[in-house]
Amino acid sequence: MHASRSHLPTSGESLLRLLAACRAPAHLPSLRAAHARLLVLLHPSHPSAAHANVKLIQAYAACSALPLAHTVLESSSPDGRSRTTTVCFNVLIRALTASSLHRDALVLFASMRPRGPACFPDHYTYPLALKSCSASKDLLLGLQIHSAVAKLRLDRNVYVAHSAISMYSRCGRPEDAYRVFDGMPHRDVVSWNAMIAGFARVGLFDRAIEVFKQFVVLQGSMPDAGTMAGILPAMGNAKPDDIRFVRRVFDNMQFKELISWNAMLAVYANNEFHVKAVELFMLMEKDEVEPDSITLATVLPPCGELSAFSVGKRIHEIIKRKNMCPNLLLENALMDMYASCGCLKDAREIFDLMSARDVISWTSIISAYGKHGHGREAVDLFEKMLGQGLEPDSIAFVAVLAACSHAGLLADGKHYFDSMTSRYHIIPKAEHYTCMVDLLGRAGCINEAYDFITTMLIEPNERVWGALLQACRIHSNMDIGLVAADNLFSLVPEQTGYYVLLSNMYARAGRWADVTSVRSVMVNKGIKKFPGTSIVELGDQVHTFHIGDRCHPQSEMIYHKLDELLGKIRGMGYNPEVEATLHDVEEEDKEDHLSVHSEKLAIAFLLLNTSPGTIIRVTMNLRTCSDCHLAAKLISIITCREIVLKDTNRIHHIVQGVCSCGDYW
Repeated sequence: MHASRSHLPTSGESLLRLLAACRAPAHLPSLRAAHARLLVLLHPSHPSAAHANVKLIQAYAACSALPLAHTVLESSSPDGRSRTTTVCFNVLIRALTASSLHRDALVLFASMRPRGPACFPDHYTYPLALKSCSASKDLLLGLQIHSAVAKLRLDRNVYVAHSAISMYSRCGRPEDAYRVFDGMPHRDVVSWNAMIAGFARVGLFDRAIEVFKQFVVLQGSMPDAGTMAGILPAMGNAKPDDIRFVRRVFDNMQFKELISWNAMLAVYANNEFHVKAVELFMLMEKDEVEPDSITLATVLPPCGELSAFSVGKRIHEIIKRKNMCPNLLLENALMDMYASCGCLKDAREIFDLMSARDVISWTSIISAYGKHGHGREAVDLFEKMLGQGLEPDSIAFVAVLAACSHAGLLADGKHYFDSMTSRYHIIPKAEHYTCMVDLLGRAGCINEAYDFITTMLIEPNERVWGALLQACRIHSNMDIGLVAADNLFSLVPEQTGYYVLLSNMYARAGRWADVTSVRSVMVNKGIKKFPGTSIVELGDQVHTFHIGDRCHPQSEMIYHKLDELLGKIRGMGYNPEVEATLHDVEEEDKEDHLSVHSEKLAIAFLLLNTSPGTIIRVTMNLRTCSDCHLAAKLISIITCREIVLKDTNRIHHIVQGVCSCGDYW
């Protein structure tokens, strides 16, 4: 492409072909040489001169030489007659818009009409101008342009209408966008996508979903990747029926582009449909769809939530194979995945190998150590982050305060809470207050925890009172526990877990009449115990277990294995901790119910189906009970297996009967 002038084509037609081939900055010398030759060959009055100008502008724009493209646009013939046409303007405005030089694009647009009829904007120009108004949030100019479009009767042009819809939506005028949309005689997929995205972008999620459904049910309509991307922001906290509807749309798409897969994965991940997200990724692998960094960053958190270690490990291999790192988003997601799967060593290895770390990276590794019960190490990491000059944000303080709470580091927790407010001037949020109440309460400072709540700068929410009630149950403080319960029942009267906590507290104190009273309230209100669930990964499948579950195909073998395990650990002195049965309101009188808690069934299942030495990983939807925790410690001894129990509060990594939590949870 670096042709010298002596080797340039000699005909105008050949030179135009050369211009079309100039598409990168490296081609600029050849382009300038060809431009000089064209000036010699083509007289301004030559029929091909105008066409050559268009090609020159296109080539200079493609070579990232926009000032030179502008020079071509402004060139004129010796007699002063302009060779510039509307097409030349359109090409340069499109290039400016593509380069996000929206203000320059609008200035150029404004200069067109004064140059005469040959340069008047047309149905290609107006969409470009509206796009620049949209990107620069210039509603006033957008209104003027749309008014001009209506006077010229171009508002029914589908491309103009699309741009007007996007402009109004991005400028915060979704109802104006809908009026344009509603007035279109013919709507294509781009029209519907623009309107769906418009409502979603400004937070009118119900309207976005409504338009999405209207589009889908139209006979012959074909949602595409743009439809899926457009509806995604509206699905952040979606109803299960809406999620299922979007999945049906996805399944019925004839051509599933990567954008569509990523959008569907994000819908599941954002709504905590972790099993569905992992299953969809595995289907994606089966269909041989090549993932990108967005795909992998989206599916890694669900892998972590499910402790789906093998899938997460496979994703790590893909990242290495495709040389996707360094990539902060991916590396942070990988670190979280390993930590959530109980692989703290792997998480730390990712952290140590990162070429650059942000506050999110440090917060992730601090949180990982905290959840594993290594509070002192978490505090040391927090101090190292400060030593590197990084300023902790609100979330970083949640991580270090939670780590202090998990490990009982009372003095450190108080220090960081004071430092957060006095040194870093961060206003405490409910999460910070919850950590502090949990820290004080677990340490047995119940009165101090209650006094702390009474001095909060914000109204305490159910998590704050819930932390206090949990501490009162642990330390049998009935008086303050009842105060916490009263506040909880006024805030969240239908929340099952707090009734169970209160019932357990009464039972521990031997106040069985009060236990019966709490049960009666639950029955009268129709409140049922939220069932405990344990999830495990085996191969490419996720298996779910419930208390007393006999639905699994291997149930008979699982129960036989569990009986064998319980028999062995009884020989080691294990006795069922009857108090743990109080976590189940309906069955708490049945001592044998302890043996069929979901985590015990899950452990037995994995012992049956994995080879010796394989780590057992179980994820639960509730806190693990003390009986299951004790049983898991003893089972780890007799089977020589590491067991990772991840509950809603922390990660219990058990090795040879010793848990990372230090039995403090």
